[in-house]
Amino acid sequence: MVGTHAIKNGKLVKVEDALVNVTKREMQFSYSIYESLRVVDARAIFFEDHMKRLKGSAEGLDMDLIFSKSEIKSWVKLLIKADDIDKASVRILVIGGPQSEIFITASPILSYDESLYENGIITYSYKGERLWPQYKTSNLLMSYMALKDAKDRGGFESILENRNGELLEGTRSNFYAFHGNDLYTAPDDVVLSGITRIRVMKAARDLNFNIIMEAPTLEKVKSGFYDEAFISSTSMATMPIQSLDEHKFSGNFERCMKMHEIIRELEKKD
Repeated sequence: MVGTHAIKNGKLVKVEDALVNVTKREMQFSYSIYESLRVVDARAIFFEDHMKRLKGSAEGLDMDLIFSKSEIKSWVKLLIKADDIDKASVRILVIGGPQSEIFITASPILSYDESLYENGIITYSYKGERLWPQYKTSNLLMSYMALKDAKDRGGFESILENRNGELLEGTRSNFYAFHGNDLYTAPDDVVLSGITRIRVMKAARDLNFNIIMEAPTLEKVKSGFYDEAFISSTSMATMPIQSLDEHKFSGNFERCMKMHEIIRELEKKD
């Protein structure tokens, strides 16, 4: 059953025993990295890409990743087998320091009501920039506050706006906006290059969209320059946006949903 067991430093334990010492300095300072991946039909989807990004995050933070890709893969398989997991969201957490630790846990797979894909989500802008955005770290306080702000206002997600008015990414997603056949999104060096983002780019090329690596701006959103916008993540693939800061996009989500279908098909072939 999902959530019964966990992996702690390579050992299968009861989930309640997957604990970290609260006095561990690296835990207190959030010196840790993580990956969240989907398990479908008892298979870890896009595992190689997740491990590549985990390694990149470790190198970017000068963290010694002492756990090998083959070890992590065997531990994920061990957890899947132990809890007879068919579908789940699996989180791999590595806490750095002189004695690095790794925790692998599973939770029910994230899913979203079909109405969100049909009607689009409500989003709000939030002034803030993530620290070392290229790396997937556990330093998530700003993202937590931004998402809380959106939810308190009845929204689904916050889109982070930098000091120049550029819309970089969501708190748990990448952000994109269409102007006709042109797809705008922030350059890879200022956002987390999501695993799903790679597939979004492939889908965009397959559909002959013109990809422009330029962050959309809040000013252009409000002027109506963009006719469709969406976010992407591992759990949601692509999710259409109905509105941002009360501005409603004029598009019918057709481009977003075509990419959604392509991404889900790519998952099946992985």
